[in-house]
Formats: sequence, C-alpha cells, structure tokens
Amino acid sequence: MKNGSHSTTHKETLNRLARIAGQVQGVKRMVEEEKYCIDIVTQIQAARSALRSVELQVLKKHMHHCVSNAFESGKKKEADEKMEKLLRVMKKQY
Repeated sequence: MKNGSHSTTHKETLNRLARIAGQVQGVKRMVEEEKYCIDIVTQIQAARSALRSVELQVLKKHMHHCVSNAFESGKKKEADEKMEKLLRVMKKQY
C-alpha cells in the first residue's frame, strides 16, 4: 500500500499524530507545573478529540481501500471477514 495517495495519507496521519504527541506532552507539563485542573482537563479533551479524528480518518481509509477492494475482488469470504473486523472495532467504541 505504498502508492502516492496512500503514502500521502500516511504522511498526513503521522503529522497529525506528532501534533497530538505534542499536545500530550503539553498536558504532562501542565500537570508537572500544577496548572489549574480545568485547564488540564480541557487540554486532555482536545487531545482526545484529535485522536478520534485521526481514528475516523484511518477507518475511512480502511473502508475505502481494504473493505472496498475485498468486495470488488468478488471474494465473498474475504469481504465478509473485512466487514466483521470493521464491525468488531466499531463495537469497541461503545
């Protein structure tokens, strides 16, 4: 999966994850510096929201590429397995 659009998507995802890692480090610093609790919680919520956004982008890519390709291949068993895995991951969110 290393063609142009996939590599670009991976690079964008890695950049977003690097920003999130910076946010988490910022939260750690805030705790170390004993900043106001509500400010810390607000930053935690922002980091969690950013992670959810990356998660959705990765799931979207999976659906558009892996799941779609499995259906287009005509291999029902493979397509069913991809859908089952996707559903299991989505169920973990609830």
